[in-house]
Amino acid sequence: MRRCLMRPALLVLGLLLGTTSPAAQQAGSSIDRTPRTPWGHPDLQGIWSTATITPFERPTDLAGKEFLTAQEAADFERRTVETANRDRRGGSAEADVAGAYNEFWFDRGTKVVPTRRTALVIDPPDGRIPAMTPEAQIRLNGEAATRKARGPADNPEDFSLWVRCIVRGVPTVMLPQGYNGNYRIHQTPDYVVIVAEMIHEARIIPLDGRPHLPPTMRQWTGDPVGRWEGDTLVVETTNFSEKAAYRGTTASLRLVERFTRTAPDVLLYRVTIDDPATFTRPWTVELPVTPTDGEIYEYACHEANYSLADMLRGARAQEKKAADAAKKTP
Repeated sequence: MRRCLMRPALLVLGLLLGTTSPAAQQAGSSIDRTPRTPWGHPDLQGIWSTATITPFERPTDLAGKEFLTAQEAADFERRTVETANRDRRGGSAEADVAGAYNEFWFDRGTKVVPTRRTALVIDPPDGRIPAMTPEAQIRLNGEAATRKARGPADNPEDFSLWVRCIVRGVPTVMLPQGYNGNYRIHQTPDYVVIVAEMIHEARIIPLDGRPHLPPTMRQWTGDPVGRWEGDTLVVETTNFSEKAAYRGTTASLRLVERFTRTAPDVLLYRVTIDDPATFTRPWTVELPVTPTDGEIYEYACHEANYSLADMLRGARAQEKKAADAAKKTP
């Protein structure tokens, strides 16, 4: 009993003398385990992998279920890895060609996120992307009809920006992609630079409190402006080009990204997508990313590469074949 009564007194004495109790020292060391730069900010530097097989949206058969049990997660991982195996080619030459890359090229991961969430979308609570506005549905249906009437590959511009090796886009390069899903972060007191492995993008994020660019200036990956909120790096990005639409968004897209070093081996990435012209409400994605060994590989992709010309020739050959067949039809 005497020792129990002495502990509060010793703690007070320790505080007065500038020392702390073992419990307080342990709590302090927990906080201090956050890696920091020489200038005091959390150290986000390194190469980070986004690989996970957690679905982007919650599957309909898991409606109302936010988290998997440990056994459910293990079963899901086994089934997903087996089903996604691209070495299962179907047994025919056509299936082999249509399968494109085999399993060697993929790096989608084999595990769900550590929290065992059933989707990367965490808001809305149902884990699903919100509905599009009626105006967005009309706009996107009209664009799809135009593409269909024009044909799949009349011009190089008919292909996506990714296929044309121009840009992968934000937030796409920050989220799981199947392969090349890595990025490197560099830091200085005044800037953070994020270099994506997919294609060749480098996002230069100033931290000096500058305003966004004028509305007339648009960029492929938008205009990012960063700030620190405690130990979280917050990046607000606006001024997107209307040509770089993310899931049908417009140039009014606004992204708010949050990077938090929650553990030495975990960087929690959270992004909120807000475009009132496209979605009925903002929505948020959360992804714990992990360090990866080795270096980022060169993504040897450039605009007007030879494969684009081959795809255009292939489209012309398919059109000619269809036209010749039509002529033979009585």
